[in-house]
Order: sequence, then structure tokens, then C-alpha cells
Amino acid sequence: MSEVASECGSVLQRRGLRFTGPLLCLIALAYGAAVASCAAEGLPDALVKAYQSNPQLNADRARQRGTDENVPQALAGYRPQIVASLSAGLQAVRNLLPDNTVQSDTLRPWTIGVTVSQVLFNGFKTANSVRVAEFQVQSGREALRNTGQGVLLDAVTAYMNVLANQALVEAQRTNVAVLREIQATTKRRLDAGDVTPTDTAQAEARLSRGLADLNAAEVVFAISKATYTQVIGESPSQLIPAAPVDRLSPIALAGATETATHEHPAVLGAGYDVDIAQTTIKVAESSLLPTVAVQANASRTKQSDSTLSTFGTDQASILGQINVPIYDGGTAASQTRQAKELASQSRLVLEQVRNQTNTAVVSAWVSNEGTKIALTAVQSEVRAADIALQGVRREAAGGQRTTIDVLNAQQDLTAARSRLILAQRDRVIASYTLLSAVGRLDVHTLNLNTPDYLPEVHYHQVRDAWHGVRTPSGQ
Repeated sequence: MSEVASECGSVLQRRGLRFTGPLLCLIALAYGAAVASCAAEGLPDALVKAYQSNPQLNADRARQRGTDENVPQALAGYRPQIVASLSAGLQAVRNLLPDNTVQSDTLRPWTIGVTVSQVLFNGFKTANSVRVAEFQVQSGREALRNTGQGVLLDAVTAYMNVLANQALVEAQRTNVAVLREIQATTKRRLDAGDVTPTDTAQAEARLSRGLADLNAAEVVFAISKATYTQVIGESPSQLIPAAPVDRLSPIALAGATETATHEHPAVLGAGYDVDIAQTTIKVAESSLLPTVAVQANASRTKQSDSTLSTFGTDQASILGQINVPIYDGGTAASQTRQAKELASQSRLVLEQVRNQTNTAVVSAWVSNEGTKIALTAVQSEVRAADIALQGVRREAAGGQRTTIDVLNAQQDLTAARSRLILAQRDRVIASYTLLSAVGRLDVHTLNLNTPDYLPEVHYHQVRDAWHGVRTPSGQ
């Protein structure tokens, strides 16, 4: 046990965490196997697994790849449309001649043709549609980045919950073991006539409460492991403690707020949504402008009717067409007004997102600072509770304290240890939450050992594709 505790202490100190005596032994119980094993998994390893395999994140990546296809669809408006046609069949003909004779025949006509259409001008609708599609791609990338932040923060929370709940289970097991010892000691003293049956009943009651607390801790631990599996993609095995990431966040609240305003994906995405709405107005207005198109057609028709003077016809034509909208019942005007109102809405949403982001930064900053104070306070509480318990036990052995005093001191120490475990968990989660609030919780900032997913790679693969139904992945 001492070797495990010593090794655990050295690892914790290397990670910037300092614990003392009893708590160190407690953590050694919870994490000793992980520290001793070379296959132990740290928080960065879990984040890599979540980044690579989380279904929510992968689904959003697929959504973004679908959004990329809006650009080649919009660019198709610049390209010609080519249609080939072929018709053939049987035609029964029955002719009544002037001499009252009947002439009938079965004909086999067929026609083959090709039509090429090219829009020359459509009120700048194509150009603005391409701009809308490109803004949608930019907005989608920010939404994907925001989803990635959420998944990584969920992974941190799941990881720390497993660590904390595992330590809480061990704390409750230690508490139960101590309560069993107190109960056995009280029973021996009762047999010796040193205490009353009341003391024995108090010890039994506290032991029953300790067993109930242990069961509750085990239930929460099992739930946290299931959540870990859902977020990370595999069951937790040997996890080691994690350290806060304050070094990656701005050092002042004003700087954090400024960073979030310019870097948070939710704010940037809302900004692109404003661009989308503004450009959509121009798309709607294009319906009020003339359109110019040219169409070329070539066809060959064959007939087998012997009564006709010709048995086939070859045709070729090229036509220019200008359409000028005069009145469409008010549809285009209504769509334009609608687009303008939606643009106003998008600007208000952008302002709302900025306010929400600033609030989130302040909240995360205050919470992170609060966890530092709480952790320091509860560490002092654990040290004081441990000293108090040792003193009460010595006084109880000398007859100056009762059994209930020892039980209360033991309960205080167990509660303090539990609060310390939760405070350490909250400390790490709060630091990552602050990093997420300013928009920097990503693979690059955390320096994770995994390639960053680059959505622009797929975008450039499909942007100028003129044909083909296979995706770049081969589907």
C-alpha cells in the first residue's frame, strides 16, 4: 500500500496536484492499479478517442459534407443543360380513299434529338446563390467546430465523473471498514461493561448508513461509466487523474470576453448567417429582373408511311429568349420583403448570441475562480477533520469522549474527503468549461495526438465537380 501511495503521490505532483496523508492513501486505493500500469489512460487519450469516434461529432461532419454540396449545385446555374431524347413506337394507320377503298398500314416512326440550353443572364440569381451556398458552408463549419467543443467538454465531464465517482466509492468503502471496526470495538467494550447498549446501537446505525451511502455511490459510479462509454466510445479501464488547463485560457476576464467575441464558433456562425440572409435578399430580387437564355436543338425524324412525300426530317435550330417579368401576382415582391425581415431577424440573433456568449464567459470565469477557492478550503477541511478524528479517538480511548463523538468525527472526515474529491473534479471541469466558453476547446489548442478534421478538404474535392455520383470517400 505504501509503495502504491508513494507512486501515486509522485504522479500527482508531476501533474501539479498536491494531496496529503489520508487522502493520498485514498486516491492510491482508487487509482493505484492505473498508476502502476503502463496501459493507463489519461484524459488526452480519452479526448482523442471521443474526437475520432463520437457519433454526434461524426454525424455533424457528415452534415457539413452535405452542406458542401450546396456550392456545386449553385454553380450548376453557370453551366449548360444538355438533354437527349429518343422516341420510337408502332402506329396503326387506316385511311379512307375517295373511291371508298380502305388503306391501312402499321408505321414505325422514331425521333432522336439533343437540346442544349444556356442561361446568359438571370438577374444575378446564380452569382448570389453561389455566395449564399459559400456562406452556408462557412456557417456550417463554425457549427461543426461548436459541436466539437461540446463533445470534448462532454468527454472531460464523463472522464472526471468516472474518476470522482470511483474515488467516492473507495471513500465509502473505507468509511464502512472504519465503522465496522468501531462497531466491533464498541461491542467488545459493551461486553466489558465500559459502554452502554446505546453506544452499540449508535455504531450499528452509522454502519447501516455507511452501507447505504456505499450502495448509492456504486450506483452513481455505474451510471458514470455508462455515460463514459456513450461519449468516449469504449468502457473506462484504468484512468489516471487529470490537471486543469488554466494555462490555455486568457489570464483576465476582459481578455476572455474579447477572445470569445472574435473566436467563439457560435458568434462567427451567427455572423455568417447574417451574410446568408443579406445575400438571400438579392436572390429574391432577381425574380424581378429579366432573364436571357439561348437554346440549341438538333433532331432527326424517320417515317415509314409510303403515302408521304418525305420519309425523314433533319432539323437544327438555335434560339435566343428574353423573358421580362411584368406581374406575377406579387409572389416575387412578397419573397423580397420576407427575405428582408429574415435578415433583420438574423442581425438580432447575432446580437443575442454575442450576449449569451459573454454571459457564458463570465459564468465560466467566476465558476473557475470559485473552484480554486473551494478546493483550497476543502483541503484545509480534510486536514483539520483528520487531526480532529485522531484526537477524538485518543480521547475516547482515555474515557474522555463517547462513541457518538468518534462516529461524528469519522462522518465529518468522510464527508470532507468526499467534498475534496468533488472539488477536484469540479476544478478540472471548470477549467475546460472556461476554455470552451472562449471558443478554444479544440484539438489544436489542447495539442492532442490526433489529426485535426479539416472540413475544407472535402469542400475543395466537390466544389468544381461537373459530374459523378460517388462521394470522395467512395460511396
